[in-house]
Amino acid sequence: MIKNIIFDLGNVIYDIRYQNVPEAFARYGFPNFDEYYTQAHQSDAIDLFEEGKISPAEFREFIRSISPVPLTDEQIDEAWNSIMIDIPEYRIEMLKELKSHYSLFLFSNTNQLNYEQFTGQMKEKYGYDIFKELFVKAYFSHHIHIKKPLVESFQFIINEQKLNPSETLFIDDTLRHVQGAQKVGLNTYYLQDGEDITDKKWMEKYQLLP
Repeated sequence: MIKNIIFDLGNVIYDIRYQNVPEAFARYGFPNFDEYYTQAHQSDAIDLFEEGKISPAEFREFIRSISPVPLTDEQIDEAWNSIMIDIPEYRIEMLKELKSHYSLFLFSNTNQLNYEQFTGQMKEKYGYDIFKELFVKAYFSHHIHIKKPLVESFQFIINEQKLNPSETLFIDDTLRHVQGAQKVGLNTYYLQDGEDITDKKWMEKYQLLP
């Protein structure tokens, strides 16, 4: 019986588009940024940034070190944050309903620049901190200094929240993250391209309310 649900953020709750980032850098004269950053693969420096092990200033210096043209802080931040699109209101309403039946958590591989962008954007849109109001706790990789799909990342949440993995469902749109969660005994659902959490296929699979 599922009592807890851990959601990924990007393209599960929050619409993002990875290709926006290399396209934005290309407009500034850096045409091959996708050699360093895609959903499937990224450079070690970006991994460190997502683990909170280098600062935004150090990240910007890394970008400048690989760029063929000079880039300002503002250009880097704008291009990097272009990945973020929106959380539609219908998903917020679904989470509110689920919250009355289950303990909800969030676990996102992210970084300080994107975090500041999307938390500010959503607070402005909805008028409150959705990450504090809708979830028992939201976990971000740059805060806990470890990323999916490492089993230690999932175990960290399980231990801190005293969760029973057999009563906990993890939903993500990246297969290797789903496989990492399975290694610690979590129930999982792989949200595939074109599928929205409000389609409720995952709810049907685990016979969940509402």
